[in-house]
Amino acid sequence: MGSSVSAQTVLNYKSETNLGALLKRVHAPEPAVTVDPKSERRIKIWDIAPMFHCSIVGTCLTAAELRQFFVRMREPDAKTASDHALHSRGVRAAGQHDLGGKQLHKTIDGRHEIVIKRFAKAGTPAEIRTLWQQAFEQGAIPGAYWAVLTHPASDRALREDVFGEVHMLSHLVGSANRVDIARLTRLERDLGEQVERAARQETRLQAATQDRSELLRRIATLEAERLQYAAQDCAKNKAAGDPTEATSLLQRLDAEKARAVALAERLQHVEKQLRVAEQRTVIISTQNERFRDEIAALESVFQHEGCETGGPDPVSLDLQGLTLLYVGGRPKLVDQLKTITARHGGALLAHDGGIEDNIALLPGLISQADRAFFPVDCISHLAAGKVKKICRDAGKPFVPLRSASLASFLAALQEAASGRTMQLAD
Repeated sequence: MGSSVSAQTVLNYKSETNLGALLKRVHAPEPAVTVDPKSERRIKIWDIAPMFHCSIVGTCLTAAELRQFFVRMREPDAKTASDHALHSRGVRAAGQHDLGGKQLHKTIDGRHEIVIKRFAKAGTPAEIRTLWQQAFEQGAIPGAYWAVLTHPASDRALREDVFGEVHMLSHLVGSANRVDIARLTRLERDLGEQVERAARQETRLQAATQDRSELLRRIATLEAERLQYAAQDCAKNKAAGDPTEATSLLQRLDAEKARAVALAERLQHVEKQLRVAEQRTVIISTQNERFRDEIAALESVFQHEGCETGGPDPVSLDLQGLTLLYVGGRPKLVDQLKTITARHGGALLAHDGGIEDNIALLPGLISQADRAFFPVDCISHLAAGKVKKICRDAGKPFVPLRSASLASFLAALQEAASGRTMQLAD
């Protein structure tokens, strides 16, 4: 997205040949659109200043929707061209009053039809600005942005303010990604330490298994020896008839029994330690797998950011229109999660878990969503239990996230995009 709009924004205008028109073009501020502002008809995309076209194409259509548009337009390489190449073509098409420009305008209209109808009820810039602020706070930016720029009652100041807010939102997303890069480094280091601890634990488990086997073998040997000695002593006592010897044998038998009991208790203790160690190994392995998924998800996003700035083009996530629900989490991060979800072809509904949002809204939101997410470290027990119960009753999958971080959310998005089965948690 380009820099913030100023009073000298380069705007769309028809060419003039005389010197007076040239001076007017240099010294006079240009309108944001080239149609009569008093007209009651919505503004067409080719009548909007070219400075806005890049943000319109990048914000109001996902990469998958833009690719589908060029497939319908029968572009030869529409299925293989990079997202950046298709974005550039879309920006060029937005400024043309031809078949491509008309179809692009129609495509964006169809994508945001519901929002356009809501904004159509507004008749003044102040009313439009109020609707925009509501949509911005809810994270429903793409449709509202298109509705403001094409509304016949929008004035120059409103369009520039809205453009500036969308522009600054891209900076906030970039800043958050830089924080996640540092977190990715820490995660990789922690993962290495976890792997080393798991290897040491595995070594201890093998040693404990060997000790257990040796104890079992020793007990079996002692038991066999005890029985043999007892049989021999009984035979001797019967032959000699010595009561003192019989008493000595009984004492030895009791001692062997006490020793066998002690060995059995020790074996039981070792088996208990072995079970605990096995459980810890399973937990560590599960944590390692989650760390790997989160790292892979973060790397995919960072590679995608690199693609947008001219780097290699990775395979982006495609949520295929899934509607997701995010309950709890950090309020300052929710808008970013909505933007990322929309970028990959999905929609994200949000509920703060009962802090400000009414808990009674959860059944309605879950009924609209295909899946529900909630971070276990940033949600109340009441809200988490409510989400689980409603999802089970409605047959909807729910996914407890390890944390309220961007990495955990991206890993869950990858599972959704890859079509992996999400099991209902306990």
